[in-house]
Order: sequence, then C-alpha cells, then structure tokens
Amino acid sequence: MKIGTIEITGRAALAPMAGVTDAATRRVCQRFGAAYTVTEMISARAMEFGDKKTLALASVEHDLGPVFIQIFGDDAACMALAARKLEELGPAGFDLNMGCPVPKVAGNGAGSALMKEPEKCAQIVRAVKEAVSVPVTVKMRAGWDSSHKNAVEVAKLCEQAGADAICVHGRTREEMYRGHADWDIIRQVKEAVKVPVIGNGDVVGAQSARNMLMETGCDMVMVGRGALGNPWVFREINAYLTDSCTIIPPPGINERLVTMRRHLGRMAELKGESRAMREARKHAGWYLHGLRGAAEFRRRAGQLCTLDDLDKLIADVYQANCEEESL
Repeated sequence: MKIGTIEITGRAALAPMAGVTDAATRRVCQRFGAAYTVTEMISARAMEFGDKKTLALASVEHDLGPVFIQIFGDDAACMALAARKLEELGPAGFDLNMGCPVPKVAGNGAGSALMKEPEKCAQIVRAVKEAVSVPVTVKMRAGWDSSHKNAVEVAKLCEQAGADAICVHGRTREEMYRGHADWDIIRQVKEAVKVPVIGNGDVVGAQSARNMLMETGCDMVMVGRGALGNPWVFREINAYLTDSCTIIPPPGINERLVTMRRHLGRMAELKGESRAMREARKHAGWYLHGLRGAAEFRRRAGQLCTLDDLDKLIADVYQANCEEESL
C-alpha cells in the first residue's frame, strides 16, 4: 500500500498517543513490525512561537521506519506554517489531528472539535498540503456525538482537499474511549473515498485486526492501547495476516523483560535517566500486566527513579516468573 508516495509494508500502524509514543516507544514497535508510526501531538501554535520542547518532541532522527509527525490546531495558516517548519526534520509525512477528545484540545476548537466544522477541516488539509512536499493524512473520529456522526462527510471533504489517507477512530468525541468502537462508520468511510483508509478502535491483537479488515474493508488497522506494553502485537498481526492465520504465542518472560529493559533504557539515553524513569513508570506497569506478582511489581514500577531501580525490579520479576514457567 502507498500513502501518497510512501510505500507502506505491513497492515498495522502505531497510533499517536500523547505522553506515550515518544521516539523510544516508536522504535520498539518498529522493531516488531509496525508498518508506520506517528509522533505524539505537536502543537502548531507552540511551533509558531518556536518552542524548543515542542521541536524536540517532533524529532524523528532515531526512528527506524516511516514516521508521520502529528500536528494539532484550529487555524489553517498556523498549521501550514508548523508543517513547513517541521518538514526540515525529515518525517515521512504529516498527520492532522481531528480526533483528540481531551478538553484542553477539543475545548479550544482543535482535535475532535474540528468535526463540527467540516469546511474548516478541508481548509486545514488544503493549507498543509500546499505547504509541504510529503504526504498528508488525517486522523478523525466518527463524529462529535451520537447525533452527529459525520465522518463520511468530513472524509470526503478532506480527500477533495488533498488528503493522502484517512484514519477513522470508530468512537465519537462524546464516547471518549468508552464502550465499543463503531466499525460500521469505518466501512462507510472506506466506501465513500478512494484514498487509503486506516481503521482504529478496539484492535488489540491479530484476530481483532483481521476482523476489522474483513468487516470494514479498510486498508490497514491502527493499534493504540493494544500496543501498551505489548509491542509484539505488530509481529502477531503481521504473521496472522500473511501466513495463513498463524498464531504466534505471546512472548516468554525472557523476551518480555529484555524488551522492556531495552525500551526503557533507550528512553534514558534520549531523555536523561531522571526524566525517563518518571515517564517509564507507566510503561513498566503495562509490560508487567498479567505476570505473577504483578500487583506488587507494578506498585514498585510506580516508584522507579533510576536504572538501578529498574534492573532490581526486572531481576525480581524474572525470579518470580521463571520459577512458574519451569513448573
């Protein structure tokens, strides 16, 4: 599949998640087969004022595969200016956020609030498309609420404005992340546009990925929460879809802990140990989910301050769980 001029290998991408999909997280998911990844949200307004922290957040120099920079805002000119500046970093393309439901974004007219103004969505796409030389995608929700599921209308306008692909999360802004995603709205968007459509919402493994592809006809799936502490999900999806529904068993304790250490160690290399360990606490908790003694180990994960703390935790987790595997 191609998104604009970019060749995409694989059927599952990593969704952008604020505070989660930093360079280290994207890299580990890329190693396990994510077809492409997307950065955390980048504020177009912050870029307009030259914020250095925002620029650092958008860095893609450590990525292994195609990575799109996601930008958010509610002004077409500002979004275009931000994209023009960020193109110097070398992303594969840009993703325009029209789906974030959190109040500090949607409450200021950006993110999913744009779904209430379809023409503005098109204006933003057109402005960014004219400003850059790389592909431009859009990530949207089903609509603002259950009475206004207008993803088809917005998708068609965005396609006409030049969008190279459309990603649809099958929930409304009102639903946030509750309940079940409406895959039928993804099917409707796929039938309404000619550009690639990526489905998002409730894809947590190989079989749910296949089910979404079969039920909606979408070209790819995008995995968000299903990848938290579980970068192997991309390996599993790729194997299931390309090798006669082969089911790869979950990783053993060795692979799980080695991957976690590599991931969180990379965070420390990129951000410094103190900051990285604070941010690593949630990642460690996700990796440890379902293991023997998980409750106590996750409590300790929530107190990580140094790499030594992490190594001691890993040693104890291994001891507790390798004994169980040997029984």
